[in-house]
Amino acid sequence: MRIKEFQQLIADRYKQRDSARGTPKTFMWFVEEVGELATALADEKATQKEKEEEFADILAWLCTLANINDVDIEKACLEKYHKNRPEGFK
Repeated sequence: MRIKEFQQLIADRYKQRDSARGTPKTFMWFVEEVGELATALADEKATQKEKEEEFADILAWLCTLANINDVDIEKACLEKYHKNRPEGFK
């Protein structure tokens, strides 16, 4: 699945509700998920599955923020990190 496809999947499921919540409150949900990932990474007893789920949650909330702010994450990443890569960097 491409980033664009995942972002669209999140938009299809959640954009109406997320738009109504707005950027500030949605950003707080995103930060909460980052905290949960930090906890999982610091916890030696956390399973690989738990860590994977927290990474997935962060990506989903990042897509939500991008969707309600009209940002195409895949396009932005390609423009920033692929088209503008240093000479000789592959």
